[in-house]
Amino acid sequence: MSVNRCYSEKKPGFDVEARSLFSSLHDLLEIKSLTHVRYLCRYDTEGLAPEAYEKAKGIVFSEPMADVCYDEDFPRPAGAHTVLAVEPLPGQFDQRADSCAQCIQLLTGGERPAVAAAKIYVLEGALSDADLDKIRGYLINPVESREASMDKPATLKVEYAIPTTVASVTGFIHMDEAALSDLLQNMGLAMDLDDLKFLQAYFRDEEKRDPTITEVRMVDTYWSDHCRHTTFLTEIDGVKIDDPMVQDAFDRYLAARVEVYGEEKAAKRPVTLMDIATAGAKVLKKRGYLKNIDESEEINACSIKVKALVNGHYEDWLLMFKNETHNHPTEIEPFGGAATCLGGAIRDPLSGRSYVYQAMRVTGAGDPLKPVKETIPGKLPQRKLVTTAAAGYSSYGNQIGLATGQVDEWYHPGYVAKRMEIGAVVGAVPEENVRREEPQPGDVVILLGGRTGRDGCGGATGSSKAHKTESLETCGAEVQKGNAPIERKLQRLFRTKEATLLIKRCNDFGAGGVSVAIGELADGLEIDLNAMPKKYEGLDGTELAISESQERMAVVVAADEAERFISLANAENLEATVVAIITESPRLVMRWNDKVICNISREFLNSNGAKKHATAMVTKAVVGQPRRKGESFAQRFENLMSELNVCSKKGLSERFDSTIGAGTVLMPFGGKTQMTPAQAMVAKLPVPHGETKTCSAMAWGFNPFISEQSPYHGAYLAVVESVAKLVATGLEADHAYLTFQEYFERLGNDPMRWGKPLSALLGALDAQIGLGVAAIGGKDSMSGSFENLHVPPTLVSFAVAAGNTDDIISNEFKSAGSKLVWLRPEYEEDGVRPKAESQKALYEQVTTLIREGKVLSAYTPGYGGVAEALFKMGLGNRIGVALDADIDREELLRYAYGSFVLELADEMCVGVRLGNTTSRYVFASGGEEIDLESVREKYESKLESVLPYYSIEQGDGEEVEPITFAAERRYQSSTKSAVPRVLIPVFP
Repeated sequence: MSVNRCYSEKKPGFDVEARSLFSSLHDLLEIKSLTHVRYLCRYDTEGLAPEAYEKAKGIVFSEPMADVCYDEDFPRPAGAHTVLAVEPLPGQFDQRADSCAQCIQLLTGGERPAVAAAKIYVLEGALSDADLDKIRGYLINPVESREASMDKPATLKVEYAIPTTVASVTGFIHMDEAALSDLLQNMGLAMDLDDLKFLQAYFRDEEKRDPTITEVRMVDTYWSDHCRHTTFLTEIDGVKIDDPMVQDAFDRYLAARVEVYGEEKAAKRPVTLMDIATAGAKVLKKRGYLKNIDESEEINACSIKVKALVNGHYEDWLLMFKNETHNHPTEIEPFGGAATCLGGAIRDPLSGRSYVYQAMRVTGAGDPLKPVKETIPGKLPQRKLVTTAAAGYSSYGNQIGLATGQVDEWYHPGYVAKRMEIGAVVGAVPEENVRREEPQPGDVVILLGGRTGRDGCGGATGSSKAHKTESLETCGAEVQKGNAPIERKLQRLFRTKEATLLIKRCNDFGAGGVSVAIGELADGLEIDLNAMPKKYEGLDGTELAISESQERMAVVVAADEAERFISLANAENLEATVVAIITESPRLVMRWNDKVICNISREFLNSNGAKKHATAMVTKAVVGQPRRKGESFAQRFENLMSELNVCSKKGLSERFDSTIGAGTVLMPFGGKTQMTPAQAMVAKLPVPHGETKTCSAMAWGFNPFISEQSPYHGAYLAVVESVAKLVATGLEADHAYLTFQEYFERLGNDPMRWGKPLSALLGALDAQIGLGVAAIGGKDSMSGSFENLHVPPTLVSFAVAAGNTDDIISNEFKSAGSKLVWLRPEYEEDGVRPKAESQKALYEQVTTLIREGKVLSAYTPGYGGVAEALFKMGLGNRIGVALDADIDREELLRYAYGSFVLELADEMCVGVRLGNTTSRYVFASGGEEIDLESVREKYESKLESVLPYYSIEQGDGEEVEPITFAAERRYQSSTKSAVPRVLIPVFP
């Protein structure tokens, strides 16, 4: 059958994407000669009968109510114009084309046809070559796409060169240092020269042969910072601390080691970042805390035991949570990177057989309002990163069916070095549905889910490298496109008790592909790479071994139960294939084309390469209070609310569905206007049948501006803030558990750089032990550098707790006339860091007040202090504030981490009285009134040009425009004010 071609274009009024693109090109890129933009989707199909093709045009390729469908070609404008076609790079997963092929198969009931898709842009106006180059640079990211031909191909079939062998690295065991250095450079390895020498010694002395290319690549992946936390396991031989506060913290850490390991073992144990990061949980466990931790050999996600009240009876459940970072992939390909950030986060607790039902997204970027022309060479514009990454994450979450309960973004110049992209998720499962056993020789490993492709080769090693200007063009294979529908099927399968009880052990496919996902399941493994389902032919053994193609699971089942498990997977339309067998010999063996291309001892792999050594130096740090811009208090107040890190991010949040699953307890924004941002996300446990009041909550804490002054303070306060947000929402601090995200510049051999994560982890350790709340998981990323730019020292704390929905309160003011009070802990001499015992007591006091029904709303101040808290609490119900005359207004603009602003239900003496809520929407203090409506407009409009949060259709064929305050006023004063609003999502 020949290739059929059609084009689909949105009708006027539905062409939101085309008009948004015109705005970006005309205004942001300042291409003033551009007069109009059209956007079409092109579809080529092969293997489809004429009648089936005609049916597909009006059902699959277009929607007759919203689209115009053209056969073979489309009408061109009469005036000057340029047609630009863009298609995915060969080998990249194209969800549009794949979904079309699946839909056509469902439509016809026959074989799945071949489908290729491309985006067509019709650019009207007299555009110069320079204009077109700017447009191409904006529309085409060379990491994922390329300019396509307008000619129709004769066939969609692709001929692949089929590889048959994997070569050895000839002469490797005899190479001198210069030759090894050349090899390191030529192969683009992530390991350093010492690792390569260590690898050479192993093959020379133990294996007595040259390694295959597969073995070198596989080991490079296995030992990467991303997979094996190489930086965190580096032995810190010398520590010099010039800050007495941090020195005291380091001494406490050394004492904690003795408490946990005993004096003799502690003396022999090296100091590492990993040891500091895990010390808090070990100390608290030793002291009798953390009795609800669920411990097992599976360590893909944090897991705690909870009693869930289901249909009036208590059941034993496991609550799992995990944070994942995709900073590097998102930096170079924001849509795919952010999408697979969420996909990877989901698979960690999913591999524990839990159903993932909550997601949170915390990101860091440069200023997205800066003109595109100011973009650093070798970088994508910050605006494009911000908007496209949001689209990728939301696309994946909305497709898989996951409620994203909280979305926030920090703007700091350091994140221009490399974007921060963090996803955090929560899952839960009845404990009786989980079986965990040690794999035994003869058990088999089943590869479940998606197929393997070339996309994703080198992702783990790429994420472990600092990047340079040319990285955007050379790292394309490292980024995959997520396939949310397949992961949704995995979710469904793992909700089937019969299926999960067949699984002895499970690992998700993420960084490292087969070599890590299957390689970590047991000490002895024999893997048949030829058995792996492939997206396309032409992959060699090395690519099959290290490809990080997403949406795959490796499960260990007994050999006699494999057939049953595969049939259950097939019932969910999932491919499941036996690809490996557990062996007695502790070696990782891979076969391809009847040849062994990898045969390495488990002991050697687990060595993680050559021992790394470093020294660390911490200089004295001083944390100052923030400087708010403005001459008067009113100016400082107003300016603060329109700062990038305080202003409304509702336009960002509304790209995500927060209600999927009908378990959401707190909406992301509260009040009748839905404008007060919630400080935590809360959802009921995903009980498949019946009802529950048991819920889980997650909150986060971090301030990069404090962290860049003092990583110690930044991490300490991140812990304090994350737990305080839970407490302000009605959860108990005593029930909270933490997981950290560390993100630092490339450390190299610079003691000053090493001092930053050392100081941060000591701050987090002090907070954990002082508050009695432990971090039982985390993720580190130590590659936040680009040329001479570096991310700020970053330790984000995520706090999770289970509770009862009856105890949850929202953060917005509930009524006028309520008494407002401010409860503060005692602070250290710096005035910023709360004393741990005082903070812990304050958590308990606030929880008691909430439980007794004495608190209508609560808010813990963050970056913007109490002033921000009061303003945002009033947004939801347009309630104002009248401060008492003796309140020091400047104090309201200072940092106040760990404190709480409470709206009381009754008059009572507690904390410091602030004043009262008022029905008038003003901020009254010091004899003056600030019009909060005017402040609100500036607060909501700051990021409007980048992240509009809805569009408004005025009816009668009028233009649909992004909502602005000018547009809102025009609409409200219009004679058509009775016409209901039509809310249309806007995705720039």
